Amino acid sequence: MDLRDYLRAIRKRWWLVVGTTTVAVGVAITITLLTPPKYAASASFFVSTRGTAVSDAYQGGLFSQQRVKSYVDVLTSNRLAQSIVATGQTDLSAEAVQSEITAQVVPDTVLVRATVTDENRARALQLAQILSVQFPLLIEKLETPPGAKVATVGVKVIAEPKLADAPVSPQPVRNVGLGIVVGLLIGIGFAALRESLDSTIRSPEALNKATSAPVLSAIPFDGKAEKSPLITEGSAQSTRAEALRQLRTNLQFVNVDRPLRSLVVSSALPGEGKSSTVCNLGIAFAEAGKRVLLIDADLRRPRLAQYLDLEGAVGLTNVLAGQANVRDVVQSWGGSGLWVLPSGYVPPNPSELLGSGNMADLLTSLGSAFDVVIIDTPPLLPVTDAAVMATLADGCILVSRHAKTTTAQAGSAAGALTAVGARLLGCVLNMTPRKGGGTYAYYSYGPSEEDLAPAVPLHAPVIPAKRNLGKLPAPPKPLEAAPAMGRAPARPARHSRSGADAPTTEIRLPHTHQPSTGREGGLMSMSTLRIRR
Repeated sequence: MDLRDYLRAIRKRWWLVVGTTTVAVGVAITITLLTPPKYAASASFFVSTRGTAVSDAYQGGLFSQQRVKSYVDVLTSNRLAQSIVATGQTDLSAEAVQSEITAQVVPDTVLVRATVTDENRARALQLAQILSVQFPLLIEKLETPPGAKVATVGVKVIAEPKLADAPVSPQPVRNVGLGIVVGLLIGIGFAALRESLDSTIRSPEALNKATSAPVLSAIPFDGKAEKSPLITEGSAQSTRAEALRQLRTNLQFVNVDRPLRSLVVSSALPGEGKSSTVCNLGIAFAEAGKRVLLIDADLRRPRLAQYLDLEGAVGLTNVLAGQANVRDVVQSWGGSGLWVLPSGYVPPNPSELLGSGNMADLLTSLGSAFDVVIIDTPPLLPVTDAAVMATLADGCILVSRHAKTTTAQAGSAAGALTAVGARLLGCVLNMTPRKGGGTYAYYSYGPSEEDLAPAVPLHAPVIPAKRNLGKLPAPPKPLEAAPAMGRAPARPARHSRSGADAPTTEIRLPHTHQPSTGREGGLMSMSTLRIRR
């Protein structure tokens, strides 16, 4: 990981860094409050040798610098501690006295400093005073040669024992500062470790790398989507609605030579938002003047009828089983050119039913009657239904949820489509945060609340929830002038059959004549549609 990765990890998991720092500071404050204060008294000694000549003084100075290094061990030795205890002026043991004495040499000098630290101010000063008397006496005994009366080295007190004004420990400022530094290091380490171990998809780049497919749109998280999943009324101008319109636009330009007519929408696992994406994508296409049909091919957990508040007891499975005609079970929604084919009853063999010849024939017939057919299918990893349906459609898009779908799951789902020869048009990253490193930034642009205030009705318009199909739009007819305009001739449908094997559900309906506006109850005349195009 480079510096940018560390900064991104800290920004994503700032709460972890703040939490560990707070805990570390709390521990430092607790230790500071529970530690009893200690006081220190220090004394300094000067080490010299006997001699009067200049040469003797120079040699003696060098000798003294060598000797003071060993005097540090003498000051902290048990023998000096026993000498202090032998005076009878303290009730501590020799081991306790020895543990309270520290010593150090002043660099490049013949000075040595001894410090006595104790929880009692008076006792610390008393021990330092006894030490300043007993240490020169002990050195004199040690440095006196046998048979001589004068020691070769002398130790004198040059700084009388002095007690510090404030306790030497604990040090609150140092402890809190150390706690902050340790907490930050631990927090950053945890954030970096979790970032490196986190295999969930958190950016469009990661999704593109995992699936080797372009990311068509990143849909931001909307807290209102749980109660209002559709981009209608109040949600029509939200950033989520704009992201879905971006998805619609990108799908229209996936293949300009052959317009997309049928589309399968799936995900790696349940709970990634594919069904709501299907509904809102159908609404977005209908807003653009397209004749859209939504097919609920998730025969295990159908959701489209629930989201759109339609009757889903009779639908796709009944048509495939020959129990109903497609024109009797397709329902219009919203009066904007959106039609829905619910799932019907849940069959015991969904995969076989979706992979049957009747399903291919039905999809071909519906593709000729509608501009766009969007199919909601089960997740790819648990079952094979989506892979079967993807082979019948013009393409498939894969929906992945931010911070939930892992790179391995997205890659496996894309591999399942590739294995059956399906065409993966791209991916959608759903529920992305509005702000954060590695994600898109979302902006909104529209009228202010003051501008909208006079136009808001007292009661929201009622969208018709249920309506049976009367007449479906007529199949589009190719324009006679198309070759002169430089366009490629229309390609045959991806799945077609001979006349002898034609499906019983094929739709052949006459033109419907509507007002020039082109919208009423979701129907549009072919003449009006061709002019607009």
